[in-house]
This record gives sequence, structure tokens and C-alpha cells, in this order.
Amino acid sequence: MAEERRAGTADVPGPDLRPSRRARLVSTGRLLAARIPAPWGFVLAVFAGSKLVLSLVGVLVLTAWDGVPGAPPADETMMRLQQDRISSHRWVSLWFAWDSFLYDHLARLPLDRPWKDFGFPLLYPFLARPLAPLLGGHTAWALLLVANVALLFQLWFAYRLGARLLGAGDPGDAAADGRRSVRYLLLLPTAFLFQAALTESLFVCLALAAFWYAEQRRWLVVGIVGYFLAMSRSVGFVVVVPLALVLLRQHGWRLGLRSLPRYLREGWPLLLVPAGWLTFMAFCRWQSGDWFAYQHAQEKGWGIKVQNPLGVAGSALVGDNSANALRVWIAVAMLLVAAVGLRRRADWPYLAYTLIVVLVPLSMGPPVYKSLLRYLLAAFPVALVLARWARRPGLDPWLTAGLALLQGALFAVWLTYWTHLII
Repeated sequence: MAEERRAGTADVPGPDLRPSRRARLVSTGRLLAARIPAPWGFVLAVFAGSKLVLSLVGVLVLTAWDGVPGAPPADETMMRLQQDRISSHRWVSLWFAWDSFLYDHLARLPLDRPWKDFGFPLLYPFLARPLAPLLGGHTAWALLLVANVALLFQLWFAYRLGARLLGAGDPGDAAADGRRSVRYLLLLPTAFLFQAALTESLFVCLALAAFWYAEQRRWLVVGIVGYFLAMSRSVGFVVVVPLALVLLRQHGWRLGLRSLPRYLREGWPLLLVPAGWLTFMAFCRWQSGDWFAYQHAQEKGWGIKVQNPLGVAGSALVGDNSANALRVWIAVAMLLVAAVGLRRRADWPYLAYTLIVVLVPLSMGPPVYKSLLRYLLAAFPVALVLARWARRPGLDPWLTAGLALLQGALFAVWLTYWTHLII
């Protein structure tokens, strides 16, 4: 009988103690995620998620627009042909518009011949040059890669700077502030342009990096980053002013002859920031004999002349062009958010930075209207203010939903008809 019982027991399968394949994959994924240093796990997830959502929405919008009579509009036809030449895949080609093709042209120009194109600073297209051979010679793909790598690091610096500046003492609260800072940076009205083959992500990445290292008092790194910041966009060299205000704040806003040696000893690398733009001017002088070839190219090509930014903004608000008025009203709203949210003395450097990156483009005159919503992306402190306000119970979901709807509407408009509303 005992033998029969043992035999019967042997026929009954026992519990399988081996982990299932799914459980092993989950365990491996968690182990890998645990090894990713903070906050890279969050940054990578947000980067991938935003790219997936925007690409999917973009393809759906363009596909739906194909059936609309008269699409694309006549003044967009050439741009659509240029997009098709870059890639037949719409989830790639939709990230190229207008200035993207000019940057592609600059990235392909040979350096052993006289240079004739001075209308754009050269850091962005020149970064794509060494990458193009690795991508089969496709400079356009290299430009898109540079922009997206810059976006990835931009989100990391936004997380770090937001966690440091928003005043949370508890590490858990600081991490939440960092996450909100990243989220609201990506919710700015035209933040989808960070994904495009344009200079926005590179400029904001360098600006965030400069302020992050300034807050850490690593002034030599600030100077090096600021040098390249000034080479990425003309407004970049003026950022030396708010960076100097960070130095001044760190020393109690003390002014006087006794403080001057300390400021010079610690802050001399800030001289590298305007040196970046002087380098571009020297390139213009070397190639054309004209130190101000950039300015003259802007005047000749786009009719840009330095004007009173308040007068330029006022003209749009009282004029009969509703699109221009909309653009300027968004700029006014961002300035108001910055003025209210950055009024504390400790935040003055970031208020000064916001005023610079909003008012300097407006000083270019009416031609700036078409690109104003693009230029406003540089005002990253607005995202920090929104992240601080979103701590209030109940406000975060409404603020997130409202900004997401606004950006979605602008994204659809940018993709379908009025690309020039934004760029």
C-alpha cells in the first residue's frame, strides 16, 4: 500500500518553482532600471514618451490632412517636396521645416571655398558635420540627431536645476519639483519644436547647463558652455548679464571696489560668453572682410533692423493682423508669468534672462512675428514658475491639460497649414 501511495504521488505534478519567462524579463528590467543613475530613468522615459506621442499625432494629422482639398497650401508645397527628399517616412520628415533646410545647406557647404552664407550662427550645422559620415552622409539626419541628443541633455539639466531652485528641502520633494520642471518645459506652447531639426533644443540645453553650473559655482565650466551658447544664436552672448547676476547674488549683491577683485578672480570665465559671438564675427571677417556680415545678411534677407521691442509688440496688438496679435499676446503672457513668479530677489537672474530672450527678438522688428512663438521657447524659467505653482492642490491637472490642449492645437496648425504662424 505504501508503494502504491508513493507511486500515485509521483504521477501528480508538483508546483513549478522555476520563474516564468515573463517574470524573469520583469526582474531583469527592474534590475537594469535600478542601475540607471537618477534622474536618467525618468528623463529617458519622458524623452521616449513625448517623441512617441508627438510622432504618432503628427502622422495622424498629416494623413487626415491629405484628404482636404487644396492641401498642402501653395506656399507650403516647396517645403513638402523638401521633406519628401529627406525621408519618405513621415514620422521623420515632419520634423523638418523651413530653416531646417537652410541648416542642412550650411552643414554641406565645403570649407575650402569662399563662404557666402552668413545669416545663421554656425554651431548647430557644424556639429552635424562630423556625424553625417556615420549616417551615410545624410546631413539632415545628423541635424535631427544633434537636436534630439541636445533635447535629452536639456531635460536632464531642467530636472537638476528645477530640483535645486524650487526650494524643496526634502529630497523626495526636490525630485518631484525636478519632474514637474521637465514636464512643464515640454508643455510650453510650441515645445514640440524641441524635437525638430532646429536650434531650439541646443540653445535651451546650453542655457540650462550654463545656469546649472553657475548655481554650483563652477565658473570655468560656465564660461566654456557660454562660449558655445553664444555661437548657437545671436542672443546667446547677452546671457552673460543674467549669469553675472547669479555671481552677484552668490556674494550677497555686494558692489564696490573691495568686491571687484573677488568677482574678477571667480567670474573671469564669463568673458568667454561674448567671446563665442566674437569668434563668429571673426569668421565673418575672415571669409567676407566684414565683421558685421551676419547683421547685413539679416537686414538684406529678412528686412531685420534693431527697433524698440515695446513699440514692435504694441504695433501687433493694435494692428489688424490677428495672427501677429496672438503671437505677441502669448509673449506678454509669458512675461507676466515670469514677472509674477520670479519677483523674489533670489530669482532676479532668471527674470533678467526671460526679459532678454523675449525682448531681444522683438527688437528685430515686424519680421520677427512669424518666428516669435519659436523664439519664446528659450524662456525656460517660465516652466520653472509653472512647476512651482503646480504644487498647489488641484492646480496641476488643470494647468497640464490646458497647456497640452494649446500645444496640440498649435502642433496641428504647424503641421497642416500655417507653418509660418510658428516658424
